[in-house]
Amino acid sequence: MGDRNGELPAIDPRVGIGHVHLKVADLDRALAFYCGILGFEKTFARPGAAFISAGGYHHHIGLNTWESRGGQPPAPGTTGLYHVAILYPTRFLLAEALQRLIVAKIPLEGASDHGVSEALYLRDPDDNGIELYRDRPREEWPKMPDGTLKMVTERLDLQDLLAELDRLPVA
Repeated sequence: MGDRNGELPAIDPRVGIGHVHLKVADLDRALAFYCGILGFEKTFARPGAAFISAGGYHHHIGLNTWESRGGQPPAPGTTGLYHVAILYPTRFLLAEALQRLIVAKIPLEGASDHGVSEALYLRDPDDNGIELYRDRPREEWPKMPDGTLKMVTERLDLQDLLAELDRLPVA
């Protein structure tokens, strides 16, 4: 971890985001969305809070009403969380997530191909921004002539994404 032009060294590349904790107005409503629609599993609950995960991890998302029971979302133009990004390991699983949203009649705010990733954008019942995405393999990421990333925002073909469901899933 070398010096970056007199700045502090870069953070270790093994560091990751472990979980997010969201304030919600109605815990049962939030659980119906995150568990019932997206498919997370509740791992632990206590008064006013629940913890959910994928695959038995202690929790990827915490939901609580400690300061927000019955509350309203932040007004537009205020600071706060823009969105929570939930990473899917394969395109097939992202297609399954899209199918769940369609069945539950959850509208998308957007669907983008960023070159490095494919993303679906929506809102949870408390108006928190949610991004469901999958990364392309690093060797497929578009690059500028100088080797830096060339990220884009183009329309994601949702029919092509859903066609993944007709293919056998790759582990």
